[in-house]
Amino acid sequence: MPNQSPIPHILVVDDERAMRESLQEILEQEGCQVSLADCGETALELLTQTSIDLMLLDLRMKGMDGLQVTEAARQLSPDTVIVMLTAHGTLESAIAAMRRGAFDYLLKPADVGDIIASVQRGLSHRAQMLRQRDLVGLMQRAIVELQPPPGASTPQAPAERHLKLRGINLDLQRHIAVANEQTLDLTLTEFKMLAYLMEHPDQVISPRELVAAVQGYDADEHEARAIVRVHIRRLRQKIEPDPDQPIFVLNVRGVGYLFAASAPLVT
Repeated sequence: MPNQSPIPHILVVDDERAMRESLQEILEQEGCQVSLADCGETALELLTQTSIDLMLLDLRMKGMDGLQVTEAARQLSPDTVIVMLTAHGTLESAIAAMRRGAFDYLLKPADVGDIIASVQRGLSHRAQMLRQRDLVGLMQRAIVELQPPPGASTPQAPAERHLKLRGINLDLQRHIAVANEQTLDLTLTEFKMLAYLMEHPDQVISPRELVAAVQGYDADEHEARAIVRVHIRRLRQKIEPDPDQPIFVLNVRGVGYLFAASAPLVT
């Protein structure tokens, strides 16, 4: 392994004891700290207790399988890189693993060199992601520091900078959302999704169009619905008086979502 600080922490998850111990020996010889889990449930518990850089995960295990563990791990520890190992590999299982968030996919019995190379690539990928995140954070802090102090006179912003509808005001340049004089704590994706819907009031926007406009790639209908559903739910929690009875972002079943330009009539 390339020299890294701190020592990479690898979690090996496999219900075969011989495989766990073999991988542990290989990785410790490469200078890694290694933890072991014999099932998915134990692996997820470890993820909540300690920082794991990379997880070598068996696909087929008793209880939770590797795909289920991958889905849960994406929520518990999104920075953990996952490399899937399986003796029953198919193209379908590889695609499923990658869609759930796995970084790489290896067939058992894997060559030692292939395992080490995959782990090296995974750790390098993780380090690059963290560097990019740090860079974005630095840029955001720099932008904040460059903003004038409260009360300072500033040039009048052009009208197109703001998007206002039904008491919601979006600053499209600074990505700030305000409703009822309260700043909304929106993620960038939530902000872009709300802005796109407000730019097309009373128009039904399909999930595929929303994903393309907000995240910049073409997803199939099933994937787009899953992606948009999560963000819409979180957005409603932040802008709707009653998220279970939305009055701003409405769902047209089977078609898509729209931003209502006027309040619904009370009957």
